[in-house]
Amino acid sequence: MSAWLDKYDVTSLHVCMEATGIYWEAVAEFLADAGHTVSVVNPAQIKAFGAAELVRTKTDRVDAKLIARFCLAQHPEPWHAPSPTIRELRALVARRDALIAMRTQEHNRLLVAREAVRPGIETHLAYLEKAIAEIDAALRQKIDDDPGLREQRALLDSVPGLGDKTIPVLLSYYGGTPRFDKAKEAVAFAGLDPRQHESGSSVRGKPRMSKVGHAPLRRALYMPAMVATTRTVWGRAFRDRLAAAGKPPMLILGAMMRKLVHVAFGVLKSGKPFNPALHIS
Repeated sequence: MSAWLDKYDVTSLHVCMEATGIYWEAVAEFLADAGHTVSVVNPAQIKAFGAAELVRTKTDRVDAKLIARFCLAQHPEPWHAPSPTIRELRALVARRDALIAMRTQEHNRLLVAREAVRPGIETHLAYLEKAIAEIDAALRQKIDDDPGLREQRALLDSVPGLGDKTIPVLLSYYGGTPRFDKAKEAVAFAGLDPRQHESGSSVRGKPRMSKVGHAPLRRALYMPAMVATTRTVWGRAFRDRLAAAGKPPMLILGAMMRKLVHVAFGVLKSGKPFNPALHIS
């Protein structure tokens, strides 16, 4: 790609790409490191733009042209490449998620496995346990080796409900140099912002979580939200306040996930530990 750009004497470039899985990351980092402007856009925006243009065909060539037209018309915000340390931290977090998913699959297989295959599954499970422990150690070391991340870990650790498994995930997306100016932007990044569906006087849909954001972040926050709403003073006060207003349990749990992002963003931005007095009243 670099040679191709040089061939056409490209010195200034605004690249736009969809955030599809992890496939965009390497090229986005390469182009950003080379000094080009890179925008990483939610695929839903591109799809809506294509619908507005009445695009009826879907091929790689058509999609590429559509994204280029979107970039030219909308001038999306530039994406800022994370630091090398954050990239490595994010890779370790993703690998840990994959190993845990494999462990769950093997545990499920073991429950119904015939005797002939049980030893192989048990051997694989032992390997996965060891690999997860090594990843956990690597995550701790990666954070310990970076003074800024080490300080940010201590700030997040002051929040009741956040623990050793969740904090590295939050640091991999919100740690290092701040990438968001406001808490609501951090919430939207995780897809935890509420989506309302109302029209006129007849359509009154219930507000729901938008889920237009990073699913790994939402998964990482589910159990901490459960812990916070049942085992912490500030979390129970938050739960009881919403329950008294008639909110159902699952909505309260989603609200706590959103609240945890707000709190995490607040302590990271202010540099001050969690103060429960600000959240109990």
